[in-house]
Amino acid sequence: MDNKQVYRLQGLSCANCAATFEKNVRAIDTVEEAYVNFGAAKLTVVGKATIDQLEKAGAFDGIHVIPEHEQKEVPPVPFWRKRANVLATISAIFLMIGSLLSFMKGEQHGLVIGMFAVAIVIGGYDLFRSGLANLGRLQFDMKTLMTIAIIGAALIGEWKEGAVVVFLFAVSEALERYSMERARRSIQQVMDLAPKTALVKRGTRIEEVGVEELQIDDVIVVKPGQKIAADGIVVSGASSVNEAAITGESMPVHKATGDEVYAGTLNEEGALEVRVTKQVADSTIAKIIHLVEEAQAEKAPAQQFVDRFARYYTPAIMAIAMFVAIVPPILFSEDWKLWIYRGLAVLVVGCPCALVISTPVAIVTAIGRAARQGVLIKGGVYLETLGRLRAIAFDKTGTLTKGTPAVTDIHAFSGWSEKEVLHLLASIEQYSQHPLAKAIVHKATEHCLPLADFHVSDFRSLTGKGVTAVVNGTTYYAGSPLLFASKEMPEEITDVIHTLQQAGKTVVVVGDDKQIFGVIAISDEMRSEAATVVNKLHMVGIRTMMVTGDNEATANAIGKKAGMTDVLAQLLPEEKLRIIKERKQQYGHIAMVGDGVNDAPALAAADVGIAMGKNGTDAALETADVVLMADDLEQLPFVIRLSRQTVRIIQQNITFAFLLKLLALILIVPGWLTLWMAIFADMGATLIVLFNSLRLLRVSSLR
Repeated sequence: MDNKQVYRLQGLSCANCAATFEKNVRAIDTVEEAYVNFGAAKLTVVGKATIDQLEKAGAFDGIHVIPEHEQKEVPPVPFWRKRANVLATISAIFLMIGSLLSFMKGEQHGLVIGMFAVAIVIGGYDLFRSGLANLGRLQFDMKTLMTIAIIGAALIGEWKEGAVVVFLFAVSEALERYSMERARRSIQQVMDLAPKTALVKRGTRIEEVGVEELQIDDVIVVKPGQKIAADGIVVSGASSVNEAAITGESMPVHKATGDEVYAGTLNEEGALEVRVTKQVADSTIAKIIHLVEEAQAEKAPAQQFVDRFARYYTPAIMAIAMFVAIVPPILFSEDWKLWIYRGLAVLVVGCPCALVISTPVAIVTAIGRAARQGVLIKGGVYLETLGRLRAIAFDKTGTLTKGTPAVTDIHAFSGWSEKEVLHLLASIEQYSQHPLAKAIVHKATEHCLPLADFHVSDFRSLTGKGVTAVVNGTTYYAGSPLLFASKEMPEEITDVIHTLQQAGKTVVVVGDDKQIFGVIAISDEMRSEAATVVNKLHMVGIRTMMVTGDNEATANAIGKKAGMTDVLAQLLPEEKLRIIKERKQQYGHIAMVGDGVNDAPALAAADVGIAMGKNGTDAALETADVVLMADDLEQLPFVIRLSRQTVRIIQQNITFAFLLKLLALILIVPGWLTLWMAIFADMGATLIVLFNSLRLLRVSSLR
């Protein structure tokens, strides 16, 4: 959409402020639509509006508006120097002076009332300006309720109570702002990892340019200790690169010519020259940041419930307050001042602060925590669903296994050694492009066997069976056991082949026209952590199953080794899809873990699609609901634990906030709860909800 603009916001303090700012921006004549992402502190505008217009719409909360891709930053203001906090401090000073004078002169003395009035005006200036404007538009939010309550307290002569309420509300707002900034800091730390400049090679010269000026095919120089400025391919040099910014894995990865590197990762040792393959806005880290911010904006089911509830809650509180203030004096000739005071207390304690932030602060914190651990969760709905999983289905290749064939066994016969068998076979297979051939050559390279020692000629591929070649004047054959079916095979060799095949391994036999002198087994090795992870999932009550297109022998071998509850093999993509749908009916909530491409139908059908993200990152980011950026299955127990803890904390927040409000409302009627106690109860509920949610920052991986 051409007229769509995205801005970063600095100074956005609370969820209610975000809603008010959004309404103010929508009210601009040239704006068609506006949306504020409170979790990520971003504004999306459809239409046209100047920065001045937008900042004027957010002036009530001191909001600074910055274009998304602009490098300009408004320097962060220290907590104690923020305008709202300075006003609250001045208000507190006048409140204390007034309280001291009240002991000497009484609360109704003119000087005492003056001190409290100054405290109310200074501490509540921003509150009143927003609250009165909302009242004029008949918009009843938290600030509207507080404004009515404080002005009402002053009108009935409760100046001290009004001043205390203003001060405590300012403290509550300041702490809420601080807590949200801390919750947002996790994604801000990811954003700060990407460097702002890069060293570009221009012929024989090296120039420093802004990263936004980089073009595809530019060659950038990355010195030891510098961060890589863009996604690209190493064209010169070798080094260890710390990819924690992308994968969450702190162990460095060796990079050499031809290897892919990512923006924001740290070059630790040698100098690298990198050919840029993506513009900065399209880099992997930019996509991760964008997806995390979008995820923080997406409302979880619990938050949708709270939002619906809040629409009726605030008018209900207004009605209850009116009832408490008017009905007893009219029907029972009670004291008007006493019951108006209690009605005002209802307004104060009824402020929906704790309820409104009960879910978003937990979602923002949890998604940011997961991102720092290398797990990308695309929204609150998936975060909640992960916490309710009862079964997880795994693909085999590239998920439970490493995805690359490797030599696992070497058996030698007829007087040959294992080393001789491997050396000969690798010298033949080096001319083949088959994945099994590459595994054999790789194994020989690991053992430093020089393939040039043999003179190989007349290499031919025998379709479906293997290969043949003349080595140092002798014709040799290598391939499946079927290639040697016409020869009489000793029982010793057939037993070995049978045992290896029963273990789910692919067997390569090597020999000449007269005899077989070697058997090599190759398999896609299971990830070292797979069995441990599956066991941890079983311990928390989650059933596991493997769904794979591989043959039954191989699938059963891997499934048994991993400890899977069920193994389903030889499945076509549409059959995987059918299995996922059936098990969803059986278990309620099910996740599918795959590579993000081949398993797309099954990933889409599952309640949560989880992709291994390191290989084919772009595809994984696009197709899955959750991405394990380091391809580390160990993160699954972590994300399950984080999700369950998030669900528990959201439930605790909503329950506590609602019950405390209900209890406070009950205590107001007999007069047991004063006005300042009501705001203290409201502030306490808000702070408990905030700090309870911030506990998610400490959830650790189950390693």
